Amino acid sequence: MLKRTLTSAAFVLLALTVTTAQAPVTQGMSPTKGVVIKGKAPVSDTVLKVVLPKAQHADLANGVHLIVLEDHRVPQVSIQIQMRGAGGYYDPADMPGLASITAAMVSEGTKTRTSQQIATELDRLAANAGAGTASSSETTVLSMGAMTEHLDKVLDIATDMLLNPTFPDQELARYKTRMKGNLVQQRAQPAYLAQEAYGRVVFGTHPAGRMMTAEALDKITRDAIVNFHATRYAPDYAYIGVTGDVTLADIKKRLETKLARWTKKGLPQLSVADPDAIGPARVTLIDRPGSVQTNLIVGTQMINRTSPDYDVARLADTIIGGGPSGRLFLNLREDKGYTYGAYSRMTTLRYRGDWSASAEVRTEVTEPALTEMMKEIARMRDERIPDKEFADKKRSLVASFALSLESPGAILSDYIVSYIYKLPADYWDKYPARVMAITQDQVQAVAKKYLDASRLQIVAVGDGKKIAEGLKKFGKVETFDAEGKAIRQ
Repeated sequence: MLKRTLTSAAFVLLALTVTTAQAPVTQGMSPTKGVVIKGKAPVSDTVLKVVLPKAQHADLANGVHLIVLEDHRVPQVSIQIQMRGAGGYYDPADMPGLASITAAMVSEGTKTRTSQQIATELDRLAANAGAGTASSSETTVLSMGAMTEHLDKVLDIATDMLLNPTFPDQELARYKTRMKGNLVQQRAQPAYLAQEAYGRVVFGTHPAGRMMTAEALDKITRDAIVNFHATRYAPDYAYIGVTGDVTLADIKKRLETKLARWTKKGLPQLSVADPDAIGPARVTLIDRPGSVQTNLIVGTQMINRTSPDYDVARLADTIIGGGPSGRLFLNLREDKGYTYGAYSRMTTLRYRGDWSASAEVRTEVTEPALTEMMKEIARMRDERIPDKEFADKKRSLVASFALSLESPGAILSDYIVSYIYKLPADYWDKYPARVMAITQDQVQAVAKKYLDASRLQIVAVGDGKKIAEGLKKFGKVETFDAEGKAIRQ
């Protein structure tokens, strides 16, 4: 059951960011000057011209908005019931993880099915159904996938999980026992410690920076779960995305029947808040004695999803850390050999998210690796991007988008994003043209605006005795142990 729950959650989350001292950057000199990119595939102009299949929209009798993307090539159907207001964002401050546990537990027994019966039925139908959320998400998603011929049976199971979960004490006890074991294992992982510290320094007490703890897990009772489900699993702000071998009329009729008892609960208007403004740049060291590597994260707060800077910022992120052709990867791995990979990422939600760059490097190269990461960030602010690199990156970003349209699930996700953030109807149709119209000056301006050295936070997890002195070159170092307790220097 744990495997099924985790697999379902992963599916959901997929259909579901002190002045720093820097080594000077030599103008006109690229840190990746010695790198030769081999096997570069050409991208034709035809690939850059994309046309999205059109989704169909309707509203159910209970007010839930329905988005349907028909695809009759394979006799399969995927459905996502997305409940805004039921995600981890709305966890009580002293119980981070309540929404996640509630979502995991809906598949652990209903009024008519035991946990084992649910698992057996789904296995027999070669189907899946499960719910999941994240600590930073406003939404819990109940997803299901089935062959068209088994759709009604799987909908029966999934809606039973949605409407009639019993949250058995025995199953909850087992789940909490497993989670406590997982938490112990996670605290032994440097990547987890790095993300925990990063969330704390970038987001503070905001939900985006919360992590489940053993103490919080002990506070989560069955009564708390029952109350969260009763008040938050509502259709008031829900929407449903469907893709596969169905028609709008057919799936609307089926959902009207299955969800007839799912009526509005009068939830108040939902709102989110930006995290508190980030403080001055600092270096946070999580001391992990004996570690043979250092996990590095450099990041800061950035923008929300509806920011007018979104397209430009996404392109800037692609240039600096977008996969094996990103500047970070080419520099730290291909040219210097410091790591197996170095990347960047940008998170944008309804509230202000973040941008970060990360790498896992050998302990002995911690300082030079961090120096190169900071150089690459400085290059984005201080140097105009060469014409050829810029053109290639824009074409690559658009081509990647075009290729993603081979997946009906990816197309549906695009339409769901449009619905959530109230984007223009032709937003995705015009996306390639918008990207291709971006200029070098715009990217450099965004980098200067958001990747300001005075706001960059550095997190390092590694052997403090070996790396602390080198980290001091980047600012004042605050040191903590693996449990998050401050260590006096």
